[in-house]
Amino acid sequence: MKKILLTFLLCAAGFGAAAAPDPALVRQLAAEDNSDKITAIQQLAQTADPEATRILQAMADDSLFLAGDKVFIFDGETARDALSGETAEMPDDAESVTVNNRLRGELANALAALKLFDPDSAVRLAAARELQSNVGAEMAEILGRAKAQESDAQIKALLSLAHAQATLQDADPAVRLAAVRALAETASPAVKSLLLPLTDKATEADDGVRNAAIIALKEIERRLAWGETLAAIFSGLSLGSILLLAALGLAITYGVMGIINMAHGELLMVGAYTAYVMQSLFRNYLPEWIDWYLPAAIPVAFFTAAAVGVLMERTVIRWLYGRTLETLLATWGLSLVLIQAARVIFGAQNVEVSNPSWMSGGVELLPNLILPWNRVIIIGFALFVLFLVWVLMNRTRLGMFVRAVTQNRPMAGCVGVLTARIDTMAFALGAGIAGLGGVALSQISNVGPDMGQGYIVDSFMVVVVGGVGQLAGAVWAALGLGIFSKLLEGWAGAVIAKIAILVAIIIFIQKRPQGIFALKGRFADQ
Repeated sequence: MKKILLTFLLCAAGFGAAAAPDPALVRQLAAEDNSDKITAIQQLAQTADPEATRILQAMADDSLFLAGDKVFIFDGETARDALSGETAEMPDDAESVTVNNRLRGELANALAALKLFDPDSAVRLAAARELQSNVGAEMAEILGRAKAQESDAQIKALLSLAHAQATLQDADPAVRLAAVRALAETASPAVKSLLLPLTDKATEADDGVRNAAIIALKEIERRLAWGETLAAIFSGLSLGSILLLAALGLAITYGVMGIINMAHGELLMVGAYTAYVMQSLFRNYLPEWIDWYLPAAIPVAFFTAAAVGVLMERTVIRWLYGRTLETLLATWGLSLVLIQAARVIFGAQNVEVSNPSWMSGGVELLPNLILPWNRVIIIGFALFVLFLVWVLMNRTRLGMFVRAVTQNRPMAGCVGVLTARIDTMAFALGAGIAGLGGVALSQISNVGPDMGQGYIVDSFMVVVVGGVGQLAGAVWAALGLGIFSKLLEGWAGAVIAKIAILVAIIIFIQKRPQGIFALKGRFADQ
């Protein structure tokens, strides 16, 4: 008997859903009072009727018109009767139905609710996700119906949360208690703000509901704290990957030649402007391939920055080997020259470098933890560059020469290594890697003449902490500095975090001046 009754109720619901929208409700969409419009929108949303979806979508698109007691949908070319959907002649006195921001919010919720009954599971999933942020008590009934008939487990879980939000203000304490317990399983800041009023006795009279809300808030805060910590770690990894790309080249040049290159940050700037130029070329000449400007910019940035590095080494730095103070001052002067050159060529203002479409968006791991694709890809790119540098340094003849000069320059020269040529090639390699870092930096930061100034000090700290000429040390130092910086920023602020890290590095260098990984070789300590 129960099965027969259930079947009858489902059929009745199905016939109700298939009924045409109430003409009075459709006309009420054009009422002068916004409250009447909202009531009509909410009642139409309860019908789960595709025709209601069509009418409300037209209203959201500003395509709904009123003439007398008739409502029309006009798409710019063809007018149709809103109720029948048949082609009609648009009267001359037809007026567009006014929709303000408040009404647009109601329409968005109503359309999302109606899409919960779409045959396509992807549409239902998108609608369920959209309803997670703003659900009113008036949607409890339709959400309950959608949850009851939903077969997809992921969508049903989202509908359960949305239904719980909609029933938080229910008159029945048992219903409110069930809603609170359901919401306790989430980790959403929005849900936290919804439950907070229920912890006050003036708002929630029932002790069971109030105590459940207090417990739920503690659980949600614990999950939010985990999400914030993971977000800080990911942000630190992202910062560390940029520092790694900046410090790899610096580690090579400083290890081979002992040069403190204060213009290394400007080589990052060269790579970033190269990405901007490639983007402009693709926009003007290959607009259909604009999403691929970034892969094309990578080799161009490497060779452009390498060429600038060779020019710097051949014209200025080569004549100052062994004279640390003069080299420091000379490279600082070169950095000013490069900054001014960028201002003359590209202007003093920052330029826009947009992410390709395949780097837009992100992956949501928690409600308060979204990993942007641009940062995920940059981390992967940094690891790929690190792998290529490791192969170059450990599996090629050039790498062997670079390591030989780094460990014992006089002996390397005695056995036939052309140390002057290795200096130039090492400087070109380090500058090229910095150019790659600039390409990566252009995807997450502003591109301007002064952009490299903020990374030069951190890059030197990475080299010193990691150990001169040590790739493994640069990796650990870059990732460690990045992660600890972000964790400390969340706790003490950016300024205090910088000071604390600088103090920690000074103490570390006092205890271990050779860095994390000491340079090996007979003359390493000399």
